[in-house]
Amino acid sequence: MTRTVRIIGAPTDYGANRRGVDMGPSAIRYAGLADQLRDADIEPVDAGDVQAPRAEERSPETLPPHDETAKFFEETKRVCSQLSEAVATALTADELPLVLGGDHSVAIGSVSGSAAAEPIGAIWFDAHADLNTPESSPSGNIHGMPLAAALGIGGFGDDAWATAPNLREKNVVLVGLRSVDEAEKRLLDEREITVFTMSDIDSRGITAVVEDALAVATDGVDSIHLSLDLDWLDPTQAPGVGTPVRGGVTYREAHSAMEQVATASVVRSLDLVEVNPTLDQYNETAELATELAASALGKRIL
Repeated sequence: MTRTVRIIGAPTDYGANRRGVDMGPSAIRYAGLADQLRDADIEPVDAGDVQAPRAEERSPETLPPHDETAKFFEETKRVCSQLSEAVATALTADELPLVLGGDHSVAIGSVSGSAAAEPIGAIWFDAHADLNTPESSPSGNIHGMPLAAALGIGGFGDDAWATAPNLREKNVVLVGLRSVDEAEKRLLDEREITVFTMSDIDSRGITAVVEDALAVATDGVDSIHLSLDLDWLDPTQAPGVGTPVRGGVTYREAHSAMEQVATASVVRSLDLVEVNPTLDQYNETAELATELAASALGKRIL
């Protein structure tokens, strides 16, 4: 039976410190996302984009950030509140929501919408932990805070729009970390979140790590949110990202991980974030994003 995926764009760069990532949804669509999904026997339904102020109207260069500890908080809240509702609506219609970022702050909306009705786990494929808070962030950029926000940690604790009500901390897994701030390290020592660094992937292999990640994320829950930041890959594979970190996974490792996720048949919702076409080469990072999304949703070589 053909599966239906609802594509939802979130064209925002308020959470980041470099312009251009707001064009990520357009770049991913242009790179052939719909065709990739159809090749995986998936019917794509494009719901368009949630409303975000366009760059020429309001931008990080021209609009004061209001609060240096959580820059553009109100603008991020506006986008994520819309996105949460759109994700929940897609799930109610028995469609899988595929969110196209934008910077990673949009995951606050996608996770809260996905976790609105039932307990879920989450796997975060990312170079970064995304566990900074307004109190701890060295930059104030909210794209470094979405997982903390979803878990109600720090300054987001009293914000119902940000907290994912049924996201279980013990079912949250970070895969491929290689850039973690000191406050995030302390937080990871204190919480139930499971972490696999790039060193784990190097020593054990991607297959063993993802197998363990899936086991943790699905322990006691039926489905997961998958958040894929393209900076999880090495910059030689995905140059068009805002915060590249050397030493990431290879093209083949990334596909292998997504294929394992697809085999488990537990993905409830999916993010593709941090594609920045202004930093890309021939739109190759956006093309890679489309391929990985298709792999995560079931596309195979044979």
